[in-house]
Amino acid sequence: MLELRPNCECCDRDLPANSADALICSFECTFCRSCAENKLALRCPNCGGELLRRPIRPAQKLARNPASSVRVGRGSPC
Repeated sequence: MLELRPNCECCDRDLPANSADALICSFECTFCRSCAENKLALRCPNCGGELLRRPIRPAQKLARNPASSVRVGRGSPC
């Protein structure tokens, strides 16, 4: 199950579970649309994988399967 990380790893922008602006790679590295498109050319800086829109978990499922609250950041700039 996807973690649904709460923030952009590049700029630390909040990305709620229902955000259509969250993009992820196959390792679930998470970035906002602005950073992914303008800074990263839709490639994950961690693994080189493609960044795609993160699915939105239906609200009724979030109660039993909540999004992660652990914020992840990169050690180096994007």
